[in-house]
Amino acid sequence: MALDEPRDDDTVFTESGVTYLVNKDLYDQVKPIKVDFVDTTMGSGFHVTSSPADSKESTDSKNCCGTCSCS
Repeated sequence: MALDEPRDDDTVFTESGVTYLVNKDLYDQVKPIKVDFVDTTMGSGFHVTSSPADSKESTDSKNCCGTCSCS
């Protein structure tokens, strides 16, 4: 995750007043994407979950927190 300006190759979402940008090619590979902000005793940060429907293991999720990259 990073702060960025919208580009022509981005898909733009707005949820609860927050705007998210996702590269269209990446979004096509990992949709749907769910972004939550979590605050736990272990710390706080963003929790990004992706469960692509065409995945062999569609019950598995890819999770990221902070500045990591989902791949």
